[in-house]
Parts: sequence; C-alpha cells; structure tokens
Amino acid sequence: MRAGIAALLGAYVLSQFYRAFLAVLTPVLGQDLGASASDLAAASGLWFLAFALMQIPVGEALDRVGPRLTTATLMGIGAAGAAIFATASGPGAIKLAMVLIGVGCSSVLMASYYIFARSYAPAVFGTLAGATVGIGNLGNIGSSLPLSMAVEAFGWRASLWGLAAVTALIALAILLLLRDPPRSAGGQKGNLLDLLKMPALWPMLVMMAVCYAPAASIRGLWVGPLFRDVFGADAAWIGQVSLIMGLAMVAGSFAYGPLERALGTRKWLIFGGNAIALACIIGLWLSPQSPALTIALLAGLGFAGASFPMVIAHGRAFIPAHLTGRGVTLLNLFGIAPVGLLQLATGRIHASTPPDPASAPYAAIFGFIALLLAAGLVIYAFSQDRTD
Repeated sequence: MRAGIAALLGAYVLSQFYRAFLAVLTPVLGQDLGASASDLAAASGLWFLAFALMQIPVGEALDRVGPRLTTATLMGIGAAGAAIFATASGPGAIKLAMVLIGVGCSSVLMASYYIFARSYAPAVFGTLAGATVGIGNLGNIGSSLPLSMAVEAFGWRASLWGLAAVTALIALAILLLLRDPPRSAGGQKGNLLDLLKMPALWPMLVMMAVCYAPAASIRGLWVGPLFRDVFGADAAWIGQVSLIMGLAMVAGSFAYGPLERALGTRKWLIFGGNAIALACIIGLWLSPQSPALTIALLAGLGFAGASFPMVIAHGRAFIPAHLTGRGVTLLNLFGIAPVGLLQLATGRIHASTPPDPASAPYAAIFGFIALLLAAGLVIYAFSQDRTD
C-alpha cells in the first residue's frame, strides 16, 4: 500500500504540474503556434472543466471499482493527451490535449483521499490531505522555473514528450503497486442526492467553489501574461515568479494541518486563511504596478489560499462512510469546476478590457475574483464547525 500511495503522490505531482504549466509556455506557444492569451485561458479552463465533469463518475468508480483500476486507466488517457500536446500544430490541438489530460488527472487526489478515509483514523485526515497537496505542489514548482529551463534546453515539444512518457510510467506503477482498501461493511446504499439533502454540506460546497479557484487561476494562467504585459518579463523571470508563488502554496498546504490541531477549529481557520487571501487579491486589484509588491501579494495569496484540503476535511466530517467516494468527489467537483469557469470568464474579461494602462485587464480580473471570494466568505460564515 505504501508503494501504491507513493505512485499516487507521483501522479498528483503531475496533476498539479499540468494545471499550471501553460503560464510558463505562454511566450513559446504564442510564437510557434499563434496561441493568444485567450486561447490559453480557454485551454486551461477546458482542463478544469473536463476534470470537474469526471468527478461524479470517478466517485461512483471509487466506491464500486476501487482506486487502483480507476486511476491507472485514467492516467493512461492523460498520457495520450500529453502526446497530442507534443504534436500540436495550433490552439485547437492544445485544447483537445488539455481536455484529455484533465480527464487523466481527475481521479488522482480523490483516490488518495478515499484511501485515507478508509484506512486511517479520521483525526489525521486533514493532515494527510494537506500533506498530499503540499507534496503534489512540487508539480506546481516544477511547472515554473524548471520547466522554463527544460524548454530552453530541449524545446517545448521534447519536454512534452518526456512528460507523456512519465505519465504513462506512473499509470503503470499505480496498476501494479496500488492496493484497494477494504469496502464499507453493511452493504448500505446511497447516492448523490443523499449528500445534497444534507444542509450542513452546503456552506462547504460554496467555500470549495471560491477557496481554490483564485490561486489556481492566477498561478496557473495569469502570472505569465501579467508579468509579460505589465513588467516586460521574459520566460525566465516568469518562471521565477511562478516558482515563488508555487513554494508559497506548498508551505500553505503543509501549514493548515498543524494549525487545525493548534487552534482546535476548522471553520475559523479556513475563514481566516481565505480572508487573508482576499486581502492579497484586493491588493493586486488596487496596485498591480510594482513588481516586488505584486510578487509579495502573489506569495501571500498562494500561502493563505491553500485551504482546499482543509475544506474537504471539514466537509468529509459530515459524510457517511458508505458515501466516502461520492462525497469527496462531490466536494472536489465544487472546487475544480469553478476554476475552469473562472478561467473562461477571466479570459473574456482580459479580452474585453482595453489595455490602457497595460495593467487594466489584470486589475479587472483581480477585482472580479475578489468579489467572488468575498461573497463565498459571507456564506461560509454560517457553516457548522466540526473536527474529528
């Protein structure tokens, strides 16, 4: 089981990589394929939407088939998507590739959470969930400066072929090494409607919709165009900024678990962290002019906005054992789908806002994201606190 979980962690590193790597590839894809910022926003959004649409069938598959076969099969599809990306001749092929990669990555994190919920004590779920995201965020880091160095040394097509091979190898490792945990005893039945009938889950679903999307959208797509258009950054500088924000996201993912144990609350830890993230976004909205201040605010957003696994832990505490797979994937659906929708919406905002000054489209994007997060915080304030 430990070797299998290690393979799942490797797959989640790739999942984090794929959702963020377009920011660094923005300059070369524009030069080689004529892909605009709007094209890449759409491609990134399609990754998240494909990922999100898979959550309901993934939840069914985890409860009925188990994580091993589910994840290995889907990761094989992801490897095919990376190969299509490597051979892309235009923005359309990139969008198709991102859909397949999104499908391929869709079960990885939830398979890990399913195993944790079935095999470990409830009290450590939040810590394990946060550690998984923290380790996975190494992929976020890999998609920054290391990717820009690989693209400079080998070219983006060769780099994508390498990623396709690694993805296929990890799919095989999961198939061979992972062991499914014991099934729930008692033969209890249930479905998605049973979960949606639980009012206690509703504020968590709202928070899931707004807690991950801001950092994921900005880190995964808008860091590159922002620094290119406003500060004249090249790929290396964009890679460095992305690296800083990625490291902050890793640190935040590891910090939330110990903070939960120290404070004895999930609700107010999540609320406070996202309030800090909101303050950082408002700062970006009001003043995206200074490179140093912008980097500091992005790092603050990355750290404070890493509450995603803690919100899942908060929601999971209300989910019956026999609905574990469907429950965590429902929460994940509400966390991932808004990222795709936000990418598409902010792409339109960027395209429709005159670049006078150059920071104006990005200020509009940050303002829109800030309003969404503020509304989510108001609703989440009425949630019921629960720890294991």
